[in-house]
Amino acid sequence: MSLSLLDVLARYAHLLFALVWVGHNYANFIQNTRFVPLQNGIDTAALNRDLEARMKREHGIFRYASVVVWVSGMSMLWQRGWLLDALLLQGPLAVIGLGAWIGTLMLLNLWLVLWPHQKKLLGFVPATLEERVRCSRITFLSSRSNTILSFPLLFLMAASGHGLHLF
Repeated sequence: MSLSLLDVLARYAHLLFALVWVGHNYANFIQNTRFVPLQNGIDTAALNRDLEARMKREHGIFRYASVVVWVSGMSMLWQRGWLLDALLLQGPLAVIGLGAWIGTLMLLNLWLVLWPHQKKLLGFVPATLEERVRCSRITFLSSRSNTILSFPLLFLMAASGHGLHLF
């Protein structure tokens, strides 16, 4: 397979899965406009298996989309020989490099903060009710952080190819 074909596939994967990842963030932002704490009177026995299966699938697609976006983005930078200069924020590659760092921060936030707490909140991992209430606030703030970070990230992605004169 030629490098140009790999580049096209990496670009397509990067954009497609970025839409999935960021789209999930935005949908969550629109559906849950403010923090509503988990209520102590929740009937955990009422959680049905179909809902649990759908939630696992949705959150799995969302999480793994983030990995595809990050890996494809880093591989495109590496394939062009730009990775080191971008990550060190040197020269004109500082713009896309800053975007890469924000994307890395978002990925780490998702996998190391949001997902461990969300598993408890959704009941995928056993947790006390008090712990689930605490996790509801953490997942809300973590999700909002990624949504807010996606705005400068998307700007930097576009500016790196179409707006370097701004920097």
